[in-house]
Amino acid sequence: MHMQRFFGLALFFLSAAAIAAEPIAPDALIKTTATEVLEIIKNDKDIQAGDKKKIKNLIETKVLPQFDFTRMTRLAVGRFWKDATPEQQKELTNEFRSLLVRTYSASLTQYKDQTIEYKPLKLEPSDTDVVVKASIRQSNGRAIPIDYTLAKTSSGWKIYDIAVDGVSLVVNYRSTFAQEIQQGGIAQLITTLKTKNNGANSALAESKKG
Repeated sequence: MHMQRFFGLALFFLSAAAIAAEPIAPDALIKTTATEVLEIIKNDKDIQAGDKKKIKNLIETKVLPQFDFTRMTRLAVGRFWKDATPEQQKELTNEFRSLLVRTYSASLTQYKDQTIEYKPLKLEPSDTDVVVKASIRQSNGRAIPIDYTLAKTSSGWKIYDIAVDGVSLVVNYRSTFAQEIQQGGIAQLITTLKTKNNGANSALAESKKG
């Protein structure tokens, strides 16, 4: 399976956040959401069949609130982030968010019978940045390690990076983004992301017509 699919599958296991009165611990957040999303998928025949509207709703309501997309985008853009205007930073964040949603949407249909396993997390009261280690076990028995990196914020723990088999999602995009910026600046990266995202949306619209 392509690395982008594994990143999407990693997102897949996080698409049903539990709403709690008190902030939930980072490892409990990962475990609870994984259990909930599997139940949603198993019980929703429309999602299993690839219903785009339901998939989008699932992503918007369950996946996105768990991520700090501004921090993720800043890390992915790297040293060039400071060169972007506040408006460009906002545009970059929105387009990067859309890019990850597309990756997730495609991976949702890839789920078969994978399971996720977790390693114990030692969390100190003073910790504000942690890594929750897990692995996706494939039907062939192969286990793919996944590290979820979370930061403690005023609204609870938020994910800002995922590493699949040692490859960081943020770092994976950083080299690609750097090439675009070096060729045509921040504006070119924004244009490229918009073109890709708009192209995907157009393809989706055409498929609905068909």
